[in-house]
Amino acid sequence: MTIKFIRDHGQHYRPRMACLTKVEAMVLQMQDSKSGVKSSEQKLNITSIPHVVAGQDIITWIVNHMKVDAQEARAIGTMLVAYGFIYPLQDHKKLILKPDGSLYRFQTPYFWPVQKWKADDTDYAIYLAKRNIRKKGTLDVYEQEYYKNLHKWLNHKWDFIVMQAKEQYRAGKERNKADRVVFDCQERAYWIVHRPPPRTHSAMDYGVDRLIDPNAEEDKTFDYYRRIIIFTQQAIMRPKVKSTVSLGAILKHMTTYKDHDPFLAPCLPSNPWQTDDSTYWDLNMRNVEIPTKMRVERWSFSFFELLNDPRGRTDFKVFLKKEFSGENLAFWEAAEEMKWGTASSISEKAETIFKTFLAPGAPRWINIDGRTMGLTVKGLEHPHRYVLDAAQTHIFMLMKKDTFYRYLKSPVYKDIQKKALSPAAHNFTPSQLEQNARNRKPGIHPIITWQQEEEERAKAAAAAGPIDIKKLMASKLDRK
Repeated sequence: MTIKFIRDHGQHYRPRMACLTKVEAMVLQMQDSKSGVKSSEQKLNITSIPHVVAGQDIITWIVNHMKVDAQEARAIGTMLVAYGFIYPLQDHKKLILKPDGSLYRFQTPYFWPVQKWKADDTDYAIYLAKRNIRKKGTLDVYEQEYYKNLHKWLNHKWDFIVMQAKEQYRAGKERNKADRVVFDCQERAYWIVHRPPPRTHSAMDYGVDRLIDPNAEEDKTFDYYRRIIIFTQQAIMRPKVKSTVSLGAILKHMTTYKDHDPFLAPCLPSNPWQTDDSTYWDLNMRNVEIPTKMRVERWSFSFFELLNDPRGRTDFKVFLKKEFSGENLAFWEAAEEMKWGTASSISEKAETIFKTFLAPGAPRWINIDGRTMGLTVKGLEHPHRYVLDAAQTHIFMLMKKDTFYRYLKSPVYKDIQKKALSPAAHNFTPSQLEQNARNRKPGIHPIITWQQEEEERAKAAAAAGPIDIKKLMASKLDRK
C-alpha cells in the first residue's frame, strides 16, 4: 500500500485529501484480528480496557506492511494520532506516537475526521458541562477557560446545554463501567484533536467553508473550455519583464543595500544580540536627535525609505516648512492615520481632513487636479478607509518626483549628513561580554514607545493649532 504525504511546517505530515480513503483502509487493516496489530486487554485505573495496543507494535506493523524505515513509520503513526484515528490512553494531551510500551486504542469510526463533521461550539459546551458535572468542577485550566468563554458566548441557550449534559451523563451511568470508560476516552480524544490545549499542534485546521469540492473533477463543458481559452489569451497578452531586466534590478538592489544588511555587513558599533550591548538600539531609536550616517544614507535610496523612518520624516518636515509646502506631507500623514486608525473615528477624521485640506479656502489647501478633487470630495460624503487613496497617491507622486530630489540637494539634508554619527566598532573582551550579559537591561516596551509618540503628536498638533490670545495674556498676568 502506497500513501503520499505532504511535509508541512518542516516536521509534521499531512495526507492528501485523495488519500483519506487509503488511510481508512490502512487503519481497518491494522484492526484486523488476523493480520492486524496485536492487541490485548489492559487495566486502566482498576478498569479492564479491551483491544489495547502498544506504540512499538504499531510502528512494527507499519514497518513490515508498508516497507518503510522506523523513522518514517513513526511519522506516519504520529500523523494517525494527530488526525484522531488512534488515541493515547495515558498521556492523552500529547498527540504523538511513542516507540515504547505506551498504550493506545483505535478510535471508533464515528469520531473519524473523514465524517467531515465540524466541531461545533455548542457540542463542545455540552461535553465540558458533562465533564464538569462528572468531575464536580475539577476541569483542566485550559478547559475552565473554554468553559467560561462558552458560557459567556452561548448564554442565550445555556439552559439547553446544561439539560443536554445532564441527560447524557444520566444515560452514561446506565452503561457498564468498562463501556463507560471506553466511551469517555473516545470522546475526550475527539475533543483533544479538535480543541487542543494551548501550545499544542493541531492538524485539524478549519478554513473558509468551500462551496465546491476542490478534489471533484469538473465536467468538461463548453463553458469550461471557454474560460480556459480566455485565461490563456490574457496570459499571452500580459506584459512580461525580461529575465535580464529582473536580474539587473535584483543586482542593483543588493548592491545598494548590502552595507545596510546585518547578515552581509556587521552592525556598528556592535550587534546587541551577540554582545548584550544596547548602544546600537540607542543610536537607532525612532526619534533620536542625531541619527547615524548609515541611517541618513538610507534616506537617499528612495522616497519610501525617507517616509518610513520617523526621524527622516521629521527632517523632511523641516525642509517642507522652509519651502512653504508642509501641507502635502501633513495631508499624506492624515490619510495614513485615517486608513490605519480605528473604524469609529473615520467619520470625524474625514470631516477634519476635508475642512483642513480640501474645502474651498481651507487653511492648508492642497493642490491636486480637478478630477481627483471632485472624486475625493464626493467620496467623503460616505467616508471609508480608502476614500483618500487617489488624492494621497497624487500627493505622494508629486513629492517623490519633485520635492524629494530637491530635499537631497538642500542644505537641510547636507547639514544632517555633517552632524550624523559614525560609531566606531566595539571590541569587547570575553570578560566584558560576560559583564554585559550580567548587566543586560530590558528594552523599551512598545506601549511606552507608542505613548511617547502620542504625546509628541499631541504637542505638535497643539503647536500647529490657533493661539488663544486671551488665555495667553491671562497666563502672563498670573506669572506677574
